[in-house]
Amino acid sequence: METFDPESITGLSEEDAAGKLEKEGYNELPSQRKQSLFSILLNVLREPMLLLLLGAGMIYLFLGETNDALMLLMFVFVVVGITFYQERKTERALEALKNLSSPRALVIRDGKQKRIPGKDVVPGDILILREGDRVPADGVVLFCTNFLVDESLLTGESLAVRKSQWDGKIQPGQPGGDDLPFVYSGTLVVQGHGVARVTATGIHTEMGKIGRALETITREDTYLKKETGLIVRNFAIAGLILFILVVVIYGLTRGNWLSGLLAGLSLSMALLPEEFSVVLVIFLSMGAWRLSRRHVLTRRTAAIETLGSTTVLCVDKTGTLTMNRMILSSLFCDGEYHEPVTKENLSLPEKFHELLEFGYLASQKDPFDPIEKEIKKGTERFLSNTEHVHRSWKLVREYPLSKNLLALSNVWASYERRKYVIAAKGSPEAIIDLCHMDEARKNDILSHVQEMADKGLRILGVAGSSFQADSLPEEQHVFKFEFIGLLGFEDPVRPSVARALSECYSAGIRVIMITGDYPGTARHIARQIGLKDPDEYMTGAELAQLEQDELALRIRTTNIFARVVPEQKLILVNTLKTNREVVAMTGDGVNDAPALKSAHTGIAMGGRGTDVARESSAIVLLNDDFSSIVAAVRLGRRIFDNLKKAIGYIFSVHVPIAGLVLFPLLFDLPLVLLPAHIAFLELIIDPACSTVFEAEPEEKNIMERPPRNLKERLFGRQSLILSLLQGTSVLAVVIIVFLLALHIGRGETEARTLTFATLVIANLALILANLSWSKSLIKTFDFENKALWLVLGGALFSLILVLYVPAFRALFHFSVLHLDDMLIALFAGILSVAWFKLLNIRSKITSD
Repeated sequence: METFDPESITGLSEEDAAGKLEKEGYNELPSQRKQSLFSILLNVLREPMLLLLLGAGMIYLFLGETNDALMLLMFVFVVVGITFYQERKTERALEALKNLSSPRALVIRDGKQKRIPGKDVVPGDILILREGDRVPADGVVLFCTNFLVDESLLTGESLAVRKSQWDGKIQPGQPGGDDLPFVYSGTLVVQGHGVARVTATGIHTEMGKIGRALETITREDTYLKKETGLIVRNFAIAGLILFILVVVIYGLTRGNWLSGLLAGLSLSMALLPEEFSVVLVIFLSMGAWRLSRRHVLTRRTAAIETLGSTTVLCVDKTGTLTMNRMILSSLFCDGEYHEPVTKENLSLPEKFHELLEFGYLASQKDPFDPIEKEIKKGTERFLSNTEHVHRSWKLVREYPLSKNLLALSNVWASYERRKYVIAAKGSPEAIIDLCHMDEARKNDILSHVQEMADKGLRILGVAGSSFQADSLPEEQHVFKFEFIGLLGFEDPVRPSVARALSECYSAGIRVIMITGDYPGTARHIARQIGLKDPDEYMTGAELAQLEQDELALRIRTTNIFARVVPEQKLILVNTLKTNREVVAMTGDGVNDAPALKSAHTGIAMGGRGTDVARESSAIVLLNDDFSSIVAAVRLGRRIFDNLKKAIGYIFSVHVPIAGLVLFPLLFDLPLVLLPAHIAFLELIIDPACSTVFEAEPEEKNIMERPPRNLKERLFGRQSLILSLLQGTSVLAVVIIVFLLALHIGRGETEARTLTFATLVIANLALILANLSWSKSLIKTFDFENKALWLVLGGALFSLILVLYVPAFRALFHFSVLHLDDMLIALFAGILSVAWFKLLNIRSKITSD
């Protein structure tokens, strides 16, 4: 290996750099090719649901219902807009990653230091890296002093790692770990300075690997979308078959093909499930709004329902379970411990003053490193008004960390003491070495170190010395150090995590911790929060040795994965998916982005999370509160429950509507429902199945039952049978009312009016019957659900208008209903549903 001389560096010439830039390209991640609005529109219009909406709109136009037609066509454009937004989201994720990976860079070219845009850095460039700089490209360290780099964006580790000088032999590997001579694009220098030669730029960097992973991952359609698509397809097929049958039967039996066509269109209007589109959009949009009130941003609304079906929650430790900041939590000196974070007063026992004093003297005056920041904060908190703060002292020399001695020392000129004061801090083993302890004293200190390590603490030893000679030695070992004590730091657990984790377990959700940190720290955190089986774990190295089948088996029982690299997070998520788990993944770093995007539901931390993580996720916790995940799961389950109720109602109410269109045709009776009547009913059905059911409070046992089974359909066979039973019951009663009216001599108009009024009352009873699986019909009148009262009141008021206002009565071809007729309609309509509710049949399918 050649001896490195920083003064002799000339770097690349501008000519060489320009040639490499032309050959290698810019140091940035390539953007995805943007799709045109027209191509997105074509893809969206292939969806059967939108094709049905367009078809329904054409039918409404043909029937002269212009307002309804415009509403449905406008909804098509809304869905196109939402889809366009989702397509652009991936582009924005890559753009955020691109911007993060291309900061300004200080390079040496033609023997001079020069600040250039990060995108202009090329392989072979010499980088000057200083405290606070973000590394613009991957490189090898040629020279460094006290060089610490925060690689948490790539590894998830909360602590900065120490860098060493390259020996010319070791080859680049994965980020993470101390004393490695490599720096990586996007990481942050927190202490010291160094010189590095660029080895990789753009897509060839570790950051670039993540960018390529994001480009290749495609999100799956949610189960909700797949199931509703199947329901809509079946409705469409049934509607088409019945449409043809009605036209043919009417034309052959009555010889009026035009009237047969209109009757067939009326039946299509009764069967086309345009409510599904309205229900999905309103339920999920309102769910996103409700979550926003709890500081949760929903970037992909369909993910709310998927989150409610989650069976496994994968959490990143740093910044998700913990606060992602180091806290001085324990001090050890002369055989005693002191834990300042648990003490309510601001005083520090006198015997610990020197420990904190020398820890501060061994740190930077204006630190960037989080541990040194915490030492400074503790000094200002406990020692600000004491003689242990030396503002007049002058720093005269620094002895940096090295591979051979993991400790650093600061030499201070003490004018009042007329000597040099030396403060050292570093790994306990290095400080013990500096103090030249005997074996008994060494073992005693190491036993306390182990005791603190078992609590998951990051431990620093502190020592002090004095020196009176005129010239300072070249090595720290020359000083006669005295051991002072130990400082213990922890990344504290978020206060709400333990309770939120307990709720997850109650809801049948398994929680897995995936972290780049060490197993000991991960296990300690697991015990603190109550994670199941905290003693069983797997490291990234072990994971790399497993075949896919072995990993799929081990992951069923292992809840802690430590020292995991970014690619392995993605492997774990995909393995869980192959085990037929519904996976939610939380994270905040760039390293989490591929896993966030691949998971069924990606949840990013909004406060500390990176732009890349947020752009790749479906849900963002704006307040970084882990407990918000539980609130989102609860809401997701409520949405699914209420959506199931709404679809059950849609099925039920369409049975009597379609039946009243078909029955007169089959038995050569006067038509009961005309297009205007169906449009009137839709004015009740649409807001009822959307706003009323969406606003219904959650069932009491919502977080005490297991997640929805993957094989469970949104609307299974049993639910379908029960809904058809409800609808058939209503149909039978209204047909009896219609036939009875004709039998006692009422005219066609009077019979239609009485039947229609009965159907409206039965429709309202159906709403009440389907609102709750656990409440009686009377208790369903919930004052909390204001939308229910608006729909009930609006429906009854509109019914009165069309029955008793002459203009509307003529438009709908109705006659006046007398009091006895209204009582018959009221009694028959309620009875058609009440028997079903009284038998409490629906409560038996809360878990279909």
